[in-house]
Amino acid sequence: MSTLPVATPLSAWRDPATWARVADIVVVLIAVSLPWSTTLVSIFAVSWVIILVPTLRIEPFLHSLRRPECILPIALFLLAVAGTLWATDIPWGARLRGINPVAKLLAIPFLIFHFERSSRGIWVFAGFLFSCTVLMLVSWTSVIVPTLTPKSALQPGVPVKNYIDQSQAFALCAVALAWPVLELLRARRVVLALSSVVISLAFIANMMFAVVARTALIYVPVMLLIFGFLHLSRRDFALTVLAGVAITALVWFASPNLQSRTQSIFVEYAKYKTSDELTSVGMRLEFWRKSLIFFQEAPFVGHGTGSTETLFERSAMGQTGLAAQIVRNPHNQTLNVAVQWGLMGCAVLYAMWFVHFLMFRGIGLAAWVGLLAVVQNVISSLFNSHLFDFVPGWIYVLSVGVAGGMLFQGKQSAART
Repeated sequence: MSTLPVATPLSAWRDPATWARVADIVVVLIAVSLPWSTTLVSIFAVSWVIILVPTLRIEPFLHSLRRPECILPIALFLLAVAGTLWATDIPWGARLRGINPVAKLLAIPFLIFHFERSSRGIWVFAGFLFSCTVLMLVSWTSVIVPTLTPKSALQPGVPVKNYIDQSQAFALCAVALAWPVLELLRARRVVLALSSVVISLAFIANMMFAVVARTALIYVPVMLLIFGFLHLSRRDFALTVLAGVAITALVWFASPNLQSRTQSIFVEYAKYKTSDELTSVGMRLEFWRKSLIFFQEAPFVGHGTGSTETLFERSAMGQTGLAAQIVRNPHNQTLNVAVQWGLMGCAVLYAMWFVHFLMFRGIGLAAWVGLLAVVQNVISSLFNSHLFDFVPGWIYVLSVGVAGGMLFQGKQSAART
């Protein structure tokens, strides 16, 4: 007479399914901690890789790596590693630091593979939304009661990190909620739809009246227009655009913060043309001007990984004002790549963005979140190196990896039926 095996804690921890569940939870923890802490994200990311190893099936994983969506992030990382070999006049410390911002892209193929087999991808999105909502409430509190602002904060309304990272996270949450709202209204679940609308508007109001990155004034309207174009009828789209223009005008007149942030762009540009005063716009324009010169010096393969800071140091010798500024990051993703790896690097970067954009053609929450993350990253990377920056870069990695895995899982389920 046969007996059933007795489950023990030891056998449970040898079970790949247990490790897979733990891996899901750790990715959720990465998403929850991302708006708050770089240290926690790094710890959870390393832990996730260690936990994921027992769940990997080598043959299916290698098959998954053949996808362009997985190959291109790996290719950009390998290019960064290879680029250390021709950065011959750059210190090795700088070369190794140049690899670090690209390394996070290696998580994309692992996330795609994992969440192609997991049903908990939605947990990651929910965890990020919950965490950002809590941060938004804390932000409002510090604006309303400035004495409650943490001493480590750079300004009221930004309790942790900086206003650029905060705007990146809040904008993604605000616009991503448009899809659930539309689906809830179609299902006549009005209370949940209105609750989602309130949360979305609270994010937008925080950016308009508390603090906002000027780049958000560009990518948020584009993201909203994409939603209307893809998911609304022509009549509803036209009406929504008109309503949006009217609301934007009212908010602009009602928000001194928004007026100040908008007008500062033109004021700082004028100062750049007429003086040597250090301003955000002026420094960016100077960084771009010099980066273009560096690119022209080595247009095909660049100066090598980690070369940017050394190049700026050399160009700053004997200079004053804007020309004396030294940075590792030229505040433009294309130039950041072009200076280090030339046209070869730009080709890989653009191919990756394009392939990831195409991956999210379709209907559903995963497709919508993934598409938004790619569009937001491409646009914001015109004014920052957001693929290589910590918080925006990890937002891209998590969104593309988790949403991509969910989409591939859906395609497999559809093929089986």
